[in-house]
Amino acid sequence: MPTKKTPIYLDYAAATPLDPVVLAAMEPYYADYFYNPSAAYAAAQNVRKALETARADAAHWLGAKPSEIIFTAGGTESTNLAIHGVMRKYPKGNVIVSAIEHDAVLMPAQAYDCRIVSVQADGRIDLKDLQAKIDDQTTLVSIGYANNEIGVVQPIREISRLISEIRRKRQQAGNTTPIYFHTDACQAANYLDLHVARLGVDLMSLDGSKIYGPKQTGCLYVRAGTVLEPLISGGHQEFGLRSGTENVAGDIGFAKALGLAQAMRKEESERLQKLQTDFVKRLEASIPHVVINGSKKYRLPNNVHVTIPGQDNERLLFELDEAGVQAAAGSACNASDTEASHVLKALGLSESTARASLRFAMGRGTTSDMISRTMQLLQAAIQEKGVS
Repeated sequence: MPTKKTPIYLDYAAATPLDPVVLAAMEPYYADYFYNPSAAYAAAQNVRKALETARADAAHWLGAKPSEIIFTAGGTESTNLAIHGVMRKYPKGNVIVSAIEHDAVLMPAQAYDCRIVSVQADGRIDLKDLQAKIDDQTTLVSIGYANNEIGVVQPIREISRLISEIRRKRQQAGNTTPIYFHTDACQAANYLDLHVARLGVDLMSLDGSKIYGPKQTGCLYVRAGTVLEPLISGGHQEFGLRSGTENVAGDIGFAKALGLAQAMRKEESERLQKLQTDFVKRLEASIPHVVINGSKKYRLPNNVHVTIPGQDNERLLFELDEAGVQAAAGSACNASDTEASHVLKALGLSESTARASLRFAMGRGTTSDMISRTMQLLQAAIQEKGVS
């Protein structure tokens, strides 16, 4: 069994460990092949070739063209480039996001005319509300593929079909205002299909730190013909959309991690689905009144998000950490926030109920024994307060 020195890590939604295969791919580009890929001499151009191979590899897994892949410093930059990039180009338009988006989507969107779409009690987007909020000036719709807190998967293809129909009607009516569809797929890449044509998206954000790649790496897929205003100007790198000397080692690591994640996603999803089912059964059998938050059917296989009535999640997390289990109450980006999760509030949970909620996010290192041990320690932490 894991001990205090080898904790049970159940926060893979916040960060994943670097895969050794990814590290091996990156290492030569830190010292031996350190050259600036924009330089003209042969050694630098060999580095350029390695960078462009990584871009082509990433594009392959998305069913995209290499020229449609913009390397970034992670999911937050990718979502900001998508939202600010579109909206600064079309400042008279409006942007639509769901109520449960990550703050990396919500905050940039609120700099513009922003409409918030509600979600149902299970966390799935209200498609009727989405359709009602789209008007003739809507320029961007941004809906996350899978939520970072409750793991709920959204009907991206259905949303895409709706937007395609609106685009067709605009063309017929002579309305030249474009409407783009962006999805934050940072949490989805380990487990779901990312083929952009099948999904029908114009923009997609990905993050290396969520897929066993290096932190501060990622990409934004930008469908050919989508017009963006760059956030960073100066050197014309990344097709003019992200100036600055490229993070060659990081970009190579990101592409390798993305390939590994997509290649093993079906097998790993099946393995984690079994652990998730077992975990939920144990919770429901052992803890009175426990509630599983979010849809059970449309859910990432690694996510178990629960409310335990009468409990304080900060105390439980402290007790679990002391016992050797690392879990979370919500987004790691807002871990110090004093307010209850906006995601849980959007599902209709009260402030007190939201503060009684925990997220367990499993990953490649999670085993059945770890789930059993976590259940024992969670029950002990609950009983310590006198609730049985």
